Amino acid sequence: MSLFNRLAYFNCVVEQGSISKASRIFDIQPSSISRQLSALEEELNVRLLERSTRNVGVTEAGQLFYQYSKRITGEFDEAKRVVSALHHSPRGSLKISTTVAFGESKILPLVPIFRAAFPEVDIEIEITERVVDLIEENVDIAIRSGRLPDSNLIAKKLVQNNFILCASPDYVRRNKAPQHVEDLAKHDCLVYGYKGWHDWFVLDKKPQKIDISYYMEVDSVNGQKQLISNGGGIALLPQWAIEEELKIGKLVQLLPEFTFSPCNYETSTYAIYQNRQLVPSKVRVFLDFLTEHFGTTL
Repeated sequence: MSLFNRLAYFNCVVEQGSISKASRIFDIQPSSISRQLSALEEELNVRLLERSTRNVGVTEAGQLFYQYSKRITGEFDEAKRVVSALHHSPRGSLKISTTVAFGESKILPLVPIFRAAFPEVDIEIEITERVVDLIEENVDIAIRSGRLPDSNLIAKKLVQNNFILCASPDYVRRNKAPQHVEDLAKHDCLVYGYKGWHDWFVLDKKPQKIDISYYMEVDSVNGQKQLISNGGGIALLPQWAIEEELKIGKLVQLLPEFTFSPCNYETSTYAIYQNRQLVPSKVRVFLDFLTEHFGTTL
């Protein structure tokens, strides 16, 4: 039996002056309340109540304890109310960790829209490529790409990365667009410095690693985009990072008949959060907001 239940029984008996009246309020047997009161007295090693067949008297120790007990249960009820409101009404601090390119191009532009809908949610965003520990670092949502390891976390898919081989029109004019995958060995290629995404593959029935001779390694998607946009060569970039550049013709897609990837499997970008029974409303509404924007479902 919860200590708070015992305190609630004790407070009610003191206020009603009767165990039977308290039992009707709580809708339990009088004997159950008597046992819990005895257990409370035994735990405190002091008599709180003087019992008779009809009435209950409160000892001096009981009167003193009642003042504290009433305050404790009152604070506990208020704490439950506040926590319940926090859970059901989106408010408080929401900590998000996101990769640099996706965070800058896709998440940050959405924050003002989200804040307009949920002004009581304060957002803290960490933009980093490092792997974060959601529990130790008190992160509510982490946004990451790649193949996710099995864990006690839940991953919500936001977008398929759909890597595209691309270059600037100026580079293509000066160097002639590759007609075959084998031609890439003769071009100025940039590769991603991120561990595990360093190579280029053509994904078919069986992934085939491409033989390239890269001249630069860049550990940033945006950095690669800036370089090739200014004629710096060919790069393999996720479609979500270069949609606007492809639309306005600042970049052009090369060898569109092939499916490329910087690793030997297709990848997606996910919103990751803790696997727990009660997801805080501030987390839930942000996940729902991402679902609505990216057109994905949990």
